[in-house]
Amino acid sequence: MNNQERTIAVFIDFENLAIGFRRRRDDFQIGRILERLLEKGKIIVKKSYADWGEYSKYTKPLHEAAIELIEIPRRGMTGKNSADIRLAVDAMDLAWSKEHIDTFVIVSGDSDFSPLVSKLKENGKHVIGIGMKESTSDLLSSNCDEFIFYEDLERAAERPTRLTSELPQGKREVFDLLVEVIAALMRENKDPIYASMVKDTMQRKRPSFNESSHGYRTFSDLLKDAEEQGVIKLRRDKKAGWSYVVESLTN
Repeated sequence: MNNQERTIAVFIDFENLAIGFRRRRDDFQIGRILERLLEKGKIIVKKSYADWGEYSKYTKPLHEAAIELIEIPRRGMTGKNSADIRLAVDAMDLAWSKEHIDTFVIVSGDSDFSPLVSKLKENGKHVIGIGMKESTSDLLSSNCDEFIFYEDLERAAERPTRLTSELPQGKREVFDLLVEVIAALMRENKDPIYASMVKDTMQRKRPSFNESSHGYRTFSDLLKDAEEQGVIKLRRDKKAGWSYVVESLTN
């Protein structure tokens, strides 16, 4: 699946995330998780489980991210694992009923999800875990195909741009997105990085993106301009009908 677009379902154990944030001054930002996942493929399903009366300040940003909020009453009313059970049942139901969804993301650090991860993998699904370092079980992180720590997403968001400030503002904005996407595809070990792959990922991350709104007739024109500005290095690929392939970032 190295060069194929993944279809992704995201399941969030929000209470586990909240435990990880108790000692922090800042708030959880769902956008950081979704931005990373959009680099991997198309997100089809997004569900989050909690007693939302306890976490009401997060409902607005989650709604704005089009995440379905599943109400789970307080643990004292229903028993300790009600949210975990509901999440696991929903994930397995989706795995059996929607064969086109090939990647499942479990946002939690709870070791109780290890059997779910194993069962999803038995059913041929790629499983990604995401959690906080302080509240993530080694058993869960080692059982996933991939595990991403939220703190690493924070550090990635804080990295300075590669681009020179001499670029006009309009070009800087689109080239920032271009560089971000190419760096993400390299991190995902995509090789070769086709122009179509870059454009598809840019549109997943920014659905309003269109090269014509930035003054380019075609996406190839945008790539050629980025190369002329010293941002990327291109080559033609014979196997892909001589279309452009991104060879490297040059800044």
